[in-house]
Parts: sequence; structure tokens; C-alpha cells
Amino acid sequence: MAKITLTTLNKMKASREKFSVLTSYDATFSHVVSNAGIEAILVGDSLGMVLQGHDSTLPVTLEAMVYHTECVSRGNQGALIIADMPFMSFANPEMTLLNAAKLMAVGANIVKLEGGAWLKDTVQQLNRNGIPCCIHMGLTPQSVNVFGGYKVQGRGGAAAQLLADAEQLAEAGAALFVLECVPSPLAKQITERVNVPVIGIGAGPDTDGQVLVLHDMLGISPGKPARFVKNFLAEADSIPAAIKAFALAVKSGTYPAEEHGFQE
Repeated sequence: MAKITLTTLNKMKASREKFSVLTSYDATFSHVVSNAGIEAILVGDSLGMVLQGHDSTLPVTLEAMVYHTECVSRGNQGALIIADMPFMSFANPEMTLLNAAKLMAVGANIVKLEGGAWLKDTVQQLNRNGIPCCIHMGLTPQSVNVFGGYKVQGRGGAAAQLLADAEQLAEAGAALFVLECVPSPLAKQITERVNVPVIGIGAGPDTDGQVLVLHDMLGISPGKPARFVKNFLAEADSIPAAIKAFALAVKSGTYPAEEHGFQE
């Protein structure tokens, strides 16, 4: 696969071509994922749950994220690598800059931060130092204790604030957005209003890209799957075939379907 860059994703947004993103945490899976037509790999702090067995992402350390990002980078065959900034690793712009540099040094192309408009100064600081960032909005798992659980965000009066935050962060220089568990109409509105690619997870079919946790889309995560998850291995004869099916379903617009999203 030709090397995917931010320029690639921006061109895809401009031409209304959908792109796919999957999590990966090691060299072997990143090799498989990047060879299956997935444009971007997310080294997610979801590793705290799917690899380490925690009940949230909060215990994940920066050292763990650096280690797994380096592993993914070694196996990657041209996909864009997005690395999560773990809980409390970006409490202020100076701390964020030092921690983000560690992730970039081992192979990340972009760092991802959870939050809203309060991150504007941090976004600008990162940009000044050549570090592009992705802002994760909506259901932000690191704030699970504030939300009182994993709940849909951006309903009712909260929708206007989420849209305003996205616009301010795009203006500040955010390179990408992830919208998680927000009503499909709101995700569509945000995608149309910001001039950078928007990736959805439980955010309906109208975002520019779609992301899933690898273990979820293979149907091997314990417990009841989230509403937005589809098991692509159920109709495939191998893991590489399932990953290719996910990429093709996103590209064609058959995934996510209406039942995978939420309404206002």
C-alpha cells in the first residue's frame, strides 16, 4: 500500500471517499491491518481493556503507549499511525508536548487527545512544534467517571456545545477528529462544518472515516458488543479477510448501517 499521510486523508475527504481505521497494538497485527487496505492504525489506550484486562482505559501509562506504538510502527506497511495520549498525560500544553514527542519518536504520525475547546492552546502548541493532533470528542472514555458510565453524548442542548467546540478546535489547527457515540445527525453536521477529516465510532454513516477496535470487529471481545459493533469475522474465512471486508464495507457505505447509530 502506498504510504498514507494526512494529505491523503484530506484529499479523500474532499473527494467524498470514505476511509477506514482499526486499532492495533503489535507488529503482527499492524502488518496484517496495513496490508488489508486500512488507511490508518489507531494505537488506542483501549489496550488497557483488550490487552491488559482493566475495566477502563484509565490505568494505561505513557510507557505502555510508547512501547505499543513502537511495536506497531515496526510492522506497519504504510498506514497512518495515530497514537493515544493516555489519561492525565496532557493536563497542560507543556506536559503534552514532552509526552507527545515520545510517541512521535517511536513512530506515531499523529497523537490523539480526548477533550473539548479547552485543548485549543495545546493544539496550537503541538502544531508549532510539528506534532499534528487528533481530537476525540463525544463519549471520551477517559472521562467515564464524569459521565457516570459509557453513555451517548451530544443530545439535546449539548449538541450545540459539541459543534462549537469542534469548530474552535479545527480553527486552532486540529488535524483530525474522532466522534464517539454521538447522534448521527450531529456527527453529519460536524463533519460538514469542519475542514479536516472526521472519524466516527457509533456516530452514524456520514463521517469521513470509521474506526473500530480490532478485537470488537473480530467478535472476540468478552461481554455484550456495543450497538455500533459488527462482527466481520462471522462472514469471513480468515482474519485478513475480515479486515478487508471491514475496509470494503466502509468504502462502499454499507457499514455502518442505520442500526449501528444513535438518534437525537
